[in-house]
Amino acid sequence: MEFGAVLQTHPPASRTLALAKLAEQHGFDYAWTFDSHLLWQEPYVIYSQILNETHRIKVGPMVTNPATRDWTVTASIFATLNEMYGNRTICGIGRGDSAVRATNGAPTTLKTLRESIHVIRELANSRPVEYNGATVQFPWSRGSELEVWVAAYGPLALKLTGEVGDGFILQLADLDIAEWMIGVVRKAAENAGRDPMSIKFCVAAPMYIGDDWEHMREQCRWFGGMVGNHVADIVSKYGTDSSVPTALTDYIKAREGYDYNEHGQAGNTHAAFVPDEIVDRFCLLGTAEQHIEKLKALKELGVDQFAGYLQHDNKEETLRVYGETVIPTLRDHITATA
Repeated sequence: MEFGAVLQTHPPASRTLALAKLAEQHGFDYAWTFDSHLLWQEPYVIYSQILNETHRIKVGPMVTNPATRDWTVTASIFATLNEMYGNRTICGIGRGDSAVRATNGAPTTLKTLRESIHVIRELANSRPVEYNGATVQFPWSRGSELEVWVAAYGPLALKLTGEVGDGFILQLADLDIAEWMIGVVRKAAENAGRDPMSIKFCVAAPMYIGDDWEHMREQCRWFGGMVGNHVADIVSKYGTDSSVPTALTDYIKAREGYDYNEHGQAGNTHAAFVPDEIVDRFCLLGTAEQHIEKLKALKELGVDQFAGYLQHDNKEETLRVYGETVIPTLRDHITATA
């Protein structure tokens, strides 16, 4: 299993850089960031600094979207970073949440998402592509490599992921929901004539090492509110009787609203509706042993990467314990059971 750290590009940028460097020192493979240009600092500028001051860690957005940036510009950024630092980027992409809603916009259609994935991937892999009725290619790009991983929740988005994604990003760590979603993605890939085992699966959720459960829950309750935004869209589109597990849809019944100015922040005021049970199911909390137990279960479901959000007050200690205990144990576990 691989590991990522998910950071907010909240100022100062030097703090984001320091956390990414610390993550690499503790054995993490990826430094992901949010991509909301109004709420936080511009991530792609910071990626250049992270890559310049690290040696092997890969960087990328969790997640970008097709609406707030021209697709060819997005691809050019990745291809440029790859030329400078040696193919150490990855692109997570979805329909758009905080980046578009903060400007009174709306998530893109799945058709637009599908088209953007194709354009970004082809250009960032040094290949030509049809765009706006013309064949375009970066004449300066040679040997660039970029995987595009799709973040999805709803049935049609999961289907699209199986059809076109290099990877699937599931932003919650509930075992039952993960099993269902991985199955849907793999089935869609098989129906599209793809090898379902070729798609990589990333579970992304807050990770907090500690033993004060009340405090840990309050620090990570924001995540259930963030996920609730996407679930509310699913319920609006499909109703409550769809194939989506009730474990995902039931908890938002008490949801009243969401303030994107507090997006992804511990202690925000709009996540009070999220019950403790959901926090425990969606996140990784507790001792190193409790993290290891849940990560082993996720690995058995087919999860290739765990990406831990660090939007809480115990960042450095959580990274340390993962580096000294959790990651080595999971690496050994994979070797022993391979």
